[in-house]
Amino acid sequence: MIKIVTDSTAYLPETTIHGQEIHIVPLYVHFGEEAYREGVELSNEEFYARLKEAAKLPTTSQPSVGDFHAVFKELTEAGHEIVTLTISSKLSGTWNSAMAAKEMLPGATIHVVDTLSTALGLHLMLEAAAKAASAGATSQQIVDEIEQLKKKVYILFVVDTLEYLAKGGRIGNAKAFLGTLLNVKPILILQDGAIEPCEQARSKRKAEARMLDLIIEHLGNNGPQAKVAITDSLVREEAEDLGRQLVARLGCAAPLHSGLGPVIGTYTGPGCIGIATYV
Repeated sequence: MIKIVTDSTAYLPETTIHGQEIHIVPLYVHFGEEAYREGVELSNEEFYARLKEAAKLPTTSQPSVGDFHAVFKELTEAGHEIVTLTISSKLSGTWNSAMAAKEMLPGATIHVVDTLSTALGLHLMLEAAAKAASAGATSQQIVDEIEQLKKKVYILFVVDTLEYLAKGGRIGNAKAFLGTLLNVKPILILQDGAIEPCEQARSKRKAEARMLDLIIEHLGNNGPQAKVAITDSLVREEAEDLGRQLVARLGCAAPLHSGLGPVIGTYTGPGCIGIATYV
């Protein structure tokens, strides 16, 4: 049987999709000397409450090789093949840990895919992988499908401030937006696994409206067939409103929704909204 493994930055509302149990290996968030496993020892609510009060921004770290090895060993000893989807290797060392763990089990069938994505993009790919597994696809067929899908996923997001991305070292070429007026809100794109600048608007509302326009322009006439996911950090009502607008304008099914957890929230801060889509 094929088992699907991922990391905690997928922020799945449920760990069973299309009848497939998704095994999650958590990343870590560090407040000073205290380390917490995302989604296990630190909830979203607890994290953002601490983030607001923290004198120093938290840091994050990938799962250890041992964390992945423990999951891989248990599943493969039970006779399963494994397909693992991880956060972009350009944003985290998680893929490296998973690959090292795979090499420790040379006789097992373990695939590790660098999705070049995270959060809602990773969420969409896990949905596709679980659906393919339920339909009887082989592990290699699932990998091949995800390798093609990751080239199609289009991700835009708006942050209230670039402060968190800059201090966390994940800002990439979006540093070009630093130093702009305080009331300018950047629209960023996750492209080839890294954060890149897209556009900027004069207010959060205008940035969100422009993000919708860009999504619609990108999809063209394929709106009704599009798969869409939305994520947010502490602005659920804004995200739900954007979701309703997308459905009305695209004619697509209601988008998947999940909140941004501690690891990605460390870099986006509160107030972030993101949209991912593909056809």
